[in-house]
Amino acid sequence: MKRSFVGIASAVLLCLTASGAFAQATQEAKPPEKPKTFWDEVTLFAYIENSFVGNLRGTGRGDLNELRIFDLDGGYTFNMAEFKISKDPSDDHPFGFGLAVAGGEDARKIHALGIFRDKDDVYPFRDTTPIDLVQAYAAYKIPIGSGLTIKAGKFVTLLGYEVIESPSNLNFSRSFMFGFAIPFTHVGALLSYSFGDWLTLTAGPVVGWDVAKDNNSAMSVTGQISLTPIKDFAAALTFITGPEQNGNNHNTRTVLDWTLNYTAVKNLTLGANVDYGWEYKEPSLVGAGLSDTTARWWGIAGYAAYDWTDKFRTALRGEYFRDSDSARTAARAPGLKTSLWETTATVQYNVWKGLVARVEYRHDQANEKVFKTKLFGPTSKAQDTISLDLYYLFF
Repeated sequence: MKRSFVGIASAVLLCLTASGAFAQATQEAKPPEKPKTFWDEVTLFAYIENSFVGNLRGTGRGDLNELRIFDLDGGYTFNMAEFKISKDPSDDHPFGFGLAVAGGEDARKIHALGIFRDKDDVYPFRDTTPIDLVQAYAAYKIPIGSGLTIKAGKFVTLLGYEVIESPSNLNFSRSFMFGFAIPFTHVGALLSYSFGDWLTLTAGPVVGWDVAKDNNSAMSVTGQISLTPIKDFAAALTFITGPEQNGNNHNTRTVLDWTLNYTAVKNLTLGANVDYGWEYKEPSLVGAGLSDTTARWWGIAGYAAYDWTDKFRTALRGEYFRDSDSARTAARAPGLKTSLWETTATVQYNVWKGLVARVEYRHDQANEKVFKTKLFGPTSKAQDTISLDLYYLFF
């Protein structure tokens, strides 16, 4: 019996030894991972988008959907065709860059002063060139600590939950805050440093809000504290401050922007955005002869999206935006409060490969008549639209 036990134990030990040797040999035989080349780190992004927006209460003068940004026009719109190529700096290849060019009606709305937009061009920029240089920058990772990255040129803003590129958003239409609370792009330079995977600090000087040719001789400053304290949860505090008025270097405009994103629950995305901004001696308030000439605005938005299948998604957004002096929206006379609410429901279906269709219903509500502007002014406190959106994502 004892000999049998010893024999069995010896056989098991022999098998384990052989298995370990085989596993080690297999690991040693596995070829080392091939290092990435410079072009392996390059990312391409391109899409084309068309939409049809129907206003259930009727559009205003010029067939406009009031206080909208990219879904401004009633009826059919060729929204955007964009091509972007970019590369983030890495340890092996420290040089990076970004270039994005766009065409279409949406491209008119994001022009920076001095690039396809002059000082006498006013919103909604229907007469400007339907082409835009969205981004053009170079970047380099300096080998200090984990790597100090510098980026210089024209780039999209750090502020906001939503972005210019429609396929990257949960909804087709953009929030009021996206259009009126924050800028679109900057020209300047940014320094970024990461403390591990959980904290990144970014800051730098920029010419201003959507400005390439400065309208004064002072720079603004923007920056961000980006946190990922736990997996699938990201938060960011972003700011911009500086003078933005023509020929004035002292009356600063400041915005604080908070964003949260949570994706720990399978197929569910939850997001939030809060903005608070103010501007000293805002020109429209000064021109109206008001005693308090500091413009203030703030807003809050919540987002929820669920992927029911690989092809089918639903998304919901709720938002409140308060333009305390109507300085941002110009929806009412200077000094009068404009409060806006909106609820947006979007259904998205991936038709075929990169082809995506979206149907969206949106209800806008205001404290006073600011919608459906006719000859003698706005005629409605509410606005309802149904949008049909189709885009094709090439990369």
